[in-house]
Amino acid sequence: MEPQVPPPEPDLPWLGPPIDARPLFAPEQRALLATLHALRPDDWQRAAVPGWTVHDVAAHLLGDFYGRLARERDGHTGGPAPAPGEPLAAFIHRINQEWVDAHARVSPASLTGALEVAGAGIAAHFTADALRGTSLGVSWAGAEPAPRWLDVARDFTEFWTHRQQIRHAAGLPTDSASGPLAAVLDTFMRALPHTLRDTAAPPGTRVRMAVTDPAGAWTATATGPAPESGTRWSLAAPHGDGEPDALVRLDAETAWRLCVRGVEPAAALARAEVRGDRALAEAACGIVSIIR
Repeated sequence: MEPQVPPPEPDLPWLGPPIDARPLFAPEQRALLATLHALRPDDWQRAAVPGWTVHDVAAHLLGDFYGRLARERDGHTGGPAPAPGEPLAAFIHRINQEWVDAHARVSPASLTGALEVAGAGIAAHFTADALRGTSLGVSWAGAEPAPRWLDVARDFTEFWTHRQQIRHAAGLPTDSASGPLAAVLDTFMRALPHTLRDTAAPPGTRVRMAVTDPAGAWTATATGPAPESGTRWSLAAPHGDGEPDALVRLDAETAWRLCVRGVEPAAALARAEVRGDRALAEAACGIVSIIR
């Protein structure tokens, strides 16, 4: 049998340079287990996100772990499929809820044990990943299909975000470790060109999202009209000299919460330092780095 050659990576330079999230999965798994083991019995029934308890979010994480391992490690092709005409977002929300509902009968201890085993498999799987070729689409970045590095980094952001939601429900703050948070923000901001796609601007227009502590900045530059409609924006285009046409500077807590809609755009703008074109700044704050 001839060795399988992975398909070439999609040519999507406007996403910016690749992110290597592989070393982050094992520490994230340890942090998740430490968080779960520290929960009090009543914490498991606290609201973590609208409509879901801590128990529900933990069950959802287990479904994410099993799904990724089934598809990629085990080559399993079974599982649910979209109904005729069902949009992707509706399909994902439906099967997520079905999984969570089915696991309501599973005790927190059993759920934690299953997460320990499956999470170890996930950490090993991603640590050994080659980050080559195409992968699942990342719709919020406009990458269909996506380069492998973005799909892997997207999964890390989801695991990290769900752990913060569990922490918050238990009365704990966001984990302040700067390395994982920096990777999460870097991944989330790859949605900026797709966010601005309907924002008309002449070529060379620059919109910058900046974050403090951990510091980072992402500049999207208009490069011309899109083939279908709207404007092409790129994180890889030359940024030029001087101030951008619009700058939005946010603290890290507001920035990551904005990207997952834990903070609404108007509230984020009220907390932000905004310079330059207000309309461009408002458009940038429409960023969403999850499937809605």
